[in-house]
Amino acid sequence: MFNLLNMDLYRVKRSRSCYICLGIFLIGMVVMYGLLWLMAVPEGQKISVDIGMLTAVQVDEMSTIMDGTDSLILFRQASLDGGMYNIVLGVWVALFVCSDYQSGFIKNILALHQNRWNYVGSRIMTVGIVNLCCLILNLIFALAMNRVAGDMVPYAGWEDYLFYMSWVWLLTTAFASLMILICVLTRSVAAGSVAAVLLGSGVIVLPVYSILNMFHIGGWLEYSIYLTMTKGPGQYTAAKDLYVYVVGAGFLILYTVLTGIVLEKQDI
Repeated sequence: MFNLLNMDLYRVKRSRSCYICLGIFLIGMVVMYGLLWLMAVPEGQKISVDIGMLTAVQVDEMSTIMDGTDSLILFRQASLDGGMYNIVLGVWVALFVCSDYQSGFIKNILALHQNRWNYVGSRIMTVGIVNLCCLILNLIFALAMNRVAGDMVPYAGWEDYLFYMSWVWLLTTAFASLMILICVLTRSVAAGSVAAVLLGSGVIVLPVYSILNMFHIGGWLEYSIYLTMTKGPGQYTAAKDLYVYVVGAGFLILYTVLTGIVLEKQDI
């Protein structure tokens, strides 16, 4: 399995798609911080008024827009809570996994590694490593943007960063494992990409959650990947906050096992 992992990481390092996805994350961060600087920082507000983006009345209304916001909350809002991170990650996973089928390389891999669980394990570990690198680089870039903007918001404590980043990595890796399952089932980049958009953005989960809540039976959906990421705690306050780890680990194990079972039964 570790030979496959080394091969996968080498492929990732040489592929452009991974760097394009990281670039999308960083560009989104620049746009988010740039807009907030224009709306919330006095120097930026002056420019906004000069170019007609804001009026003097709107500047007064914007004076409290950043109240109660710290660098971790802003990072969540810019990167993860809306689902854009999972969408981009999911599309990359679809491109990465389905390329094995499109090129026929999957036959060579499974001919050399007849235990198909090795293939599943290497793919999960690869996307987990890539995901971790993207999350860390995103956070570092967000903190750098905040510094460039003149410390627009106060910094959260290091323990809050550690707590949040650990459970959000687990959940986003679980989402990536779901994308691997879908790609193994469909062998289609298009199907995987559509699934990434629909599931990562909450387009499916939110309407179903709203409908079920009308009958007071939608509480269980709060433990879906999308809603857990959106509603999950930003800092550890009590043992109940650890439910995010249970949700992430549960989905990661579930989708990994299902992928292995599907691959075992597939005729490659």
